Amino acid sequence: MERVDEGLVILVVGAVLAASVFAAFGAARTGLPVLVAFLGIGMFMGSDGPGGIAFDDAELTRRIGTVGLALILFEGGLQTSWRRLREVAVPAALLSTVGVVVSTLVTAVAAHLLFTLTWLEAALLGAVVASTDAAAVFSTLRATNIRRRLARTLEAESGGNDPMAIALTLGLIAWIEHPAGHGFLDLTVLVIRQLGLGLVVGLALAYVATRIFARIPDAVAAFVPVASLAAAALSFGAAAVLGGSGFLAVYIVGLAVGSTPSRYRQQLAAFHEGVAFLAQVVLFVVLGLLVFPRDLPAVALPGIGLAAALIFIARPAAVWASTALLSFTRRERVLLGWAGLRGAAPIVLATFALTSTVEHRETIFNGVFFVVIVSALLQGTTLEQLATRLRLVSSWKPETVVAIPPEYVVIEFAVEGNHAINGSAVRELGLPRDALVAWVTRGGNPIPPRGSTVVEAGDRLSVITPRHRSPDLEDVLSRWRRLI
Repeated sequence: MERVDEGLVILVVGAVLAASVFAAFGAARTGLPVLVAFLGIGMFMGSDGPGGIAFDDAELTRRIGTVGLALILFEGGLQTSWRRLREVAVPAALLSTVGVVVSTLVTAVAAHLLFTLTWLEAALLGAVVASTDAAAVFSTLRATNIRRRLARTLEAESGGNDPMAIALTLGLIAWIEHPAGHGFLDLTVLVIRQLGLGLVVGLALAYVATRIFARIPDAVAAFVPVASLAAAALSFGAAAVLGGSGFLAVYIVGLAVGSTPSRYRQQLAAFHEGVAFLAQVVLFVVLGLLVFPRDLPAVALPGIGLAAALIFIARPAAVWASTALLSFTRRERVLLGWAGLRGAAPIVLATFALTSTVEHRETIFNGVFFVVIVSALLQGTTLEQLATRLRLVSSWKPETVVAIPPEYVVIEFAVEGNHAINGSAVRELGLPRDALVAWVTRGGNPIPPRGSTVVEAGDRLSVITPRHRSPDLEDVLSRWRRLI
């Protein structure tokens, strides 16, 4: 075996990471989805590109994709909170289950008509592209001002529909590979087992995690990120070993850790945001290496047709079927339908098919690639514009923003007599953990607030919060403004 120079390997890795940072910066400036930039780096480095790196290990890609997706889901859960998800739990659960099934069935019809696939293979392709992508959704929504209820519904859905799509994918692969020993009943049992065990393991370990992270002593403060990685790995591994969904378990534990009152929460959020970015880089670059551009023209037209069917027919049908009995307006359903971004999750699931014995596995993988690219370029770049046209962009703006060090802002709130917080103590205001009332201005005079300080009509509350967390105050301020 030819010896590889370690220095050269480290140089290439450094160059790829540097290129990914520049690509992310360029994507942010131009509105191009970052996943397209990372996939482009991988294809540029591949055997069909100038890089000339020969890579066709689908099994290794599947394993890298599994780890990367788990880290992305954990970070997504960590950045959310139980309180924020409670109000959207029902629609998110329906979109993650009923929506995935409807999207799978509708897309399967299109796939059967567009490709030379059997009905089961078409259903497999439909299941692979049925889930929205956590990385794409989280990164896109953080850069938009879509109303919080809709944004949270989409965030919760993207964290919850991967397990459903994975269970369907695994069940359909087993059905195709062993048609005599598997059927619809086996598929149903597998889905229920995956979701049920993933939920139970996730909730059990979430309870343990909240107890531990609330009591971590200062002596091990430097190892808190290691503890969080251990929590992610244990939750995913335990659920997977028991036959459940590791993706569901790791998302639930991430939610629990992120919702636990802890002095280390900001440290963990910053650490895992970096880890998730690195996971996206590795994941998309490796997936780009696995794509061979010379094979794409043969499936280009049907691939684009499948993407159109998914975006304009299957996803809207899934949204309307899932939310028919819920209090969403027609405009909100249109936006939810358009916001079904595809990204890493479908391509990772496509590697499951690629490592199987399904006859048309390469066609399925290449078709999924087109779906992801079209979704990212079309939906990812127009989501906020559509939200603006539908008048579904949040109109919240801080009353006054006072300039302080760049990583913080001070938001001032004027209390009126009919506001819900009139007469409440400062400790009862329900502020996010990383925000605090710096001072209260009453009658033109600043008052240093205590927890027992009672808020009165005419007061101006000056709340300090990290700049990137200021949108999280929308919930709190909207409750403060409620009339009594």
